[in-house]
Amino acid sequence: MPAPDFQSGTCKQRKQPMSNKQRFAVILLSLLALAPPFAIPQLSAMQEAATQQEGAENERIHQEAVNRELEAFRAAQLSLRQAMGIAEKRHAGSRTADISFDGASGSPVYRVKTVQDNRLWEHAIDAKTGDTIGAETVSHLKDLNPDDRNNVMALRTVRQELSDAVVAEQVASGRAIGGSLMDDNGKLNFVVVVVNGGGDLKQVVLEPPQTRGRGSNARHGSR
Repeated sequence: MPAPDFQSGTCKQRKQPMSNKQRFAVILLSLLALAPPFAIPQLSAMQEAATQQEGAENERIHQEAVNRELEAFRAAQLSLRQAMGIAEKRHAGSRTADISFDGASGSPVYRVKTVQDNRLWEHAIDAKTGDTIGAETVSHLKDLNPDDRNNVMALRTVRQELSDAVVAEQVASGRAIGGSLMDDNGKLNFVVVVVNGGGDLKQVVLEPPQTRGRGSNARHGSR
């Protein structure tokens, strides 16, 4: 850089041609300078509104699916306990480890998992007729993922049957729509979901006794 010319009061330097990158930076800064100051905040507000609208739409779709499921359940002729009994009779000595209502299929069904020794069967029981739909599937315990395998193996130590856990219907004043044995940090509980008269879902946690004849402690909450 040449030395400043203090006499003339100016500082001169040799001009270098601008690179393509520099030209792009100048053009970008010019466009930003010309843009109205509210343009960028307005875009953010539009994105936020679109996100909120999408969230509301997803919530509406989810709620409609839940309502259809509940309507199908109210029309079901078969109770949760009856579906468990049908599934357990298919294999003498088997016990229900998990059951859920599925109203999304063409014909509403109870999906029941029963266990005996080292095998787990999955059944689809028609919620209106009690008939078994399709072929049952069977898995060996060693083929299950660790969590499912531990829950099934823990069922052997519990004296209470899941079918007895429908006492949750009395606790929550409704009809049981699903239930499962859950291992909560080494503590075994029956978790039963009940639909009350108002259509609300309540989760009832039952602590099974270690010997038959003793009552279960129950606690529940809305879902």
